Amino acid sequence: MIKTIIFDFGDVFLNLDKPATARELKKFEISRFSGEMLQQNMAYEKGLISSEAFISGYCKSFPKLTSEAFINSWNSILIDFPAHRLEFLQQLKKERKYKLILLSNTNHIHIDWVKQNIPFFEEFKNCFDAFYLSQEINLRKPDPEIYHFVLQQHDLNPEETLFIDDTRENTEAAAKLGIHTWNIDPVTQDVTQLFTIKSELF
Repeated sequence: MIKTIIFDFGDVFLNLDKPATARELKKFEISRFSGEMLQQNMAYEKGLISSEAFISGYCKSFPKLTSEAFINSWNSILIDFPAHRLEFLQQLKKERKYKLILLSNTNHIHIDWVKQNIPFFEEFKNCFDAFYLSQEINLRKPDPEIYHFVLQQHDLNPEETLFIDDTRENTEAAAKLGIHTWNIDPVTQDVTQLFTIKSELF
């Protein structure tokens, strides 16, 4: 029986347009992410470099890019947060049947946008027993360390834990540790369907 539910943020609660950033950066003649850029992106998600250094690195590499243009391109992936998902989560909190944890790969620029554009962000955050953002804990999915961290922090039994994420490599990594998973499809599924789609776990 499930006692703890771990949720991803993007494309579980917050709608994303994942190709958007690459599409916007093409306007500045950035057609591909090099291996070095991808490493920088991951380091930024882990909070290992500051927003200022991250933005500056891109602007120095691509002279047509301004800080403002980069931030707008970087945030173009972020769309909206349907209120019915907050209501679903609030109901879960009210029922107190499960420990609720958020575990998200994100970064300071994205979270700043969320705080400015999602008026109920604090209400959302307060629904969770723990709220883990990759840049704050210096860990990111799908590295096994991040799952071990959450399991150990809360003394969780993997067999009593469900992890919901839209990225298959993230759910596969969690499953290897014995955690139940739902690799949610944001196109055809909604987190509010949890108890229908994963009914066998509850």
